[in-house]
Amino acid sequence: MTLSSDSAQSVTSHISAPYTPKRRATPQATAQPLVETPLAEVLRVTGTVQGVGFRPTVYRLAVALGLRGHVLNDGEGVLIHLAGTSAQIDQFVTHLLKEKPPLAKIACIQRQSLPLDAVTEAGFTIVESAHTPARTEIPPDAATCPQCLADIFNPRRRHFRYPFTNCTHCGPRLSIIRHLPYDRQSTSMAWFEMCPSCRQEYQDVGHRRFHAQPTACPVCGPKVWLERADGKPLCSKSLSLVDEAEAIATLILRGEIVAIKGLGGVHLACDATNEAAVQTLRQRKHRYHKPFALMVKDLAAIAPYCDVSPQEAELLQSPAAPIVLLTPVENSKFKVQGSKFSASSDSRLPSPPLPLSPSLSPGLGTLGVMLPYTPLHHLILQRLDRPIVMTSGNRSDEPQCITNEAVREQLGDIATYFLLHNRDIVNRVDDSVVRVVDGQPQILRRARGYAPAPIALPAGFEDLPPILALGGELKSTFCLLRPGQAILSQHLGDLENAAAHQGYRQALDLYLNLFEYDPTHLVVDAHPEYLSTKLGQDWAERQGLALTTVQHHHAHIAACMADNGLPLDTAPVLGIALDGLGYGDDGTLWGGEVLLADYRQYQRLAHLKPVAMLGGTQAIRQPWRNTYAHLVAAFGSWDAVQKAFPKLDLVRFFKHQPLALLDTMLAQNLNAPLASSAGRLFDAVAAAVGLCRETATYEGQGAIELEALIQPHHLETAQNSAYAFTLQGLSNAVGARSPRPPILETNRPDSASELQPLILDPAPMWPSLLQDLQQNAAPALISARFHVGFANALSTLVQHLAQHHQATTVALSGGVFQNQILTAQVTQRLQTLGLTVLTHHQVPPNDGGLSLGQAVIAAAQSAQPPP
Repeated sequence: MTLSSDSAQSVTSHISAPYTPKRRATPQATAQPLVETPLAEVLRVTGTVQGVGFRPTVYRLAVALGLRGHVLNDGEGVLIHLAGTSAQIDQFVTHLLKEKPPLAKIACIQRQSLPLDAVTEAGFTIVESAHTPARTEIPPDAATCPQCLADIFNPRRRHFRYPFTNCTHCGPRLSIIRHLPYDRQSTSMAWFEMCPSCRQEYQDVGHRRFHAQPTACPVCGPKVWLERADGKPLCSKSLSLVDEAEAIATLILRGEIVAIKGLGGVHLACDATNEAAVQTLRQRKHRYHKPFALMVKDLAAIAPYCDVSPQEAELLQSPAAPIVLLTPVENSKFKVQGSKFSASSDSRLPSPPLPLSPSLSPGLGTLGVMLPYTPLHHLILQRLDRPIVMTSGNRSDEPQCITNEAVREQLGDIATYFLLHNRDIVNRVDDSVVRVVDGQPQILRRARGYAPAPIALPAGFEDLPPILALGGELKSTFCLLRPGQAILSQHLGDLENAAAHQGYRQALDLYLNLFEYDPTHLVVDAHPEYLSTKLGQDWAERQGLALTTVQHHHAHIAACMADNGLPLDTAPVLGIALDGLGYGDDGTLWGGEVLLADYRQYQRLAHLKPVAMLGGTQAIRQPWRNTYAHLVAAFGSWDAVQKAFPKLDLVRFFKHQPLALLDTMLAQNLNAPLASSAGRLFDAVAAAVGLCRETATYEGQGAIELEALIQPHHLETAQNSAYAFTLQGLSNAVGARSPRPPILETNRPDSASELQPLILDPAPMWPSLLQDLQQNAAPALISARFHVGFANALSTLVQHLAQHHQATTVALSGGVFQNQILTAQVTQRLQTLGLTVLTHHQVPPNDGGLSLGQAVIAAAQSAQPPP
């Protein structure tokens, strides 16, 4: 139903100072005759409703429907006072839900009656914000909307080629905000006084830039400029080009490496089809293997290089505009059916397309691709008919630079040119990373475009004390709980890096300030050496706050439960937590766990057999150490391995390693902590087949490359030739050479043994794996047999435990479940058994989601259990 403009004009309206409406918006609903007795209501709207053009929408609808009253922002969201008939107000709510601004998310509309004389306005008014305690939400940064894109490419518009163009539908939010309420003076735009034209749009309730806090134009807003890394002057005119965006594009085409200051940080960019440039970037950045992300002009420009499913296209074009992991066209093993994009869809593209550098994503089967998400990016990509590398502007293992000074100091020996600007980045926000699994998005890094949007908590979490969870050590995040909501920070990096730790502390301070959050309860990981744990312990002791310590893998499973909306008092689920390392209750390192868990407590039912990490954390960087430890554990000694497989290349490799020292470490338990880690098992298998055997240059490299080997026909072959595992405590081997897990009979009858977890032992797979190596089996087939065997073993184990504990739901969590093949294999088997399988969608399965799990566990433990 659409309101006629005539009916809207019949309604008296005004905007109180300083807002002066200059024109009426075009209404979209039809007014109803006033046949009922007038009444008044106050509407409380919560959710993401500030900084997104919500009040103008309210104004437009209220005026169109002939309602009197006013609307204002306050700390809890938006408050609307309305006077009219009941039918008019009902229509207002209906239309508000349907016609809310693109970035708005309404969590709740509460309606309450008022005395009619409480609404004194003759028309409808937008009034000043009320400064009340912050309870509202801050929208994430959003990609450039189509209207602003049209502005920057239209020479007749005053925003033509202006790289900071935005409106209420798009632009920066978290990256520029210092505190609430979200007004211009609270952001890094406070330095830029609006010109009369911008002021006019800012005050025009009918304009989409009404109260767009970062609004700016070439006259009054931030500016970009070019610099040479060697300090010599440079401007676009010296290159005979239109502006800095065109100049930087030209430099990229010439093979230069450039640093570009963007929305939430700085990127290093180069031509992705220029192998020399990509190799130079890797050498200068000392990043030799970790994949680079790409940016391309539009969807059509991706088509020659990657398959894009409709779900992936939707993600790429969403306001969040994340990096999406896509399958290269030439790699058809995971080809997504139904893609509507083809290589010939855009005649503007060269044919054939320029080949990509083989060094972009070495050893992997995917490419991380994103579309331009700021006007500056669009302007740069406008004249680039090829993908460009857009990787974090940082030195190896350090956080992304966000200041001009940091760029000059830290990136001068990597980039040759800088494209900088004078709008401060208040809050570092990395690019988010997403992949589509079984038609649904799975977030691997939650940052720009997603944080700090709240995550709705399931039933039972409505009444919560202010709980702050501080996360883990790697892929750190923190999480603030509010009634019914979790505010999860953006990805903040690895705290063992000093700069990342400083950034974590700064972000924590910012969030506490933004949300006026005063926690009474802190939550930390059980690992005593995590910096986040020490921070929480010191903080709690100093201020007398409650402190809860949560076991790492319990937090993983709880995060998955909350991610999937399981109510607080839900029945225990079986949780499979597979990751690198987490501190266990027994003081050893865990990482391959099966738990029976709810939000309050858990029981460790089974785990991978612990194997020594030779050299401690050195075993993470040198995967061959895990292979050696696993082989010794499986065969009993290295001599037994040599005797059985004397001619293996792997055996010859170990002759050059300090085996005597390693054996001493094993015998005397020196710097060789036991770990039931699934991550280390993947490292061991990867190194055995020759993948990053000597050194892993980034976390999970071996597992990622191991997965990337597998083609569909390898999986088919492996279904009947999978490697075997055994379960200590059960009567037969599991996982081997059977497409379906066998029905097991337990030999654990007594109650005492019930308290001891089952042990999943990979030892039986190693002789088969070495035999395959000896017979020169393809590494891809070996990888497939390992994946299928592990999936078979887990499903068989879960089948037994589900029967024994009457569990019907299984939660999959931990960084190892970023492995798409393992996740699919395990999920299919468990679903075949009739079990409900939960995976992650809103938060990462890795430690990036850990703080959410910590927070809900502490909340559940502090709540009264059901009678």
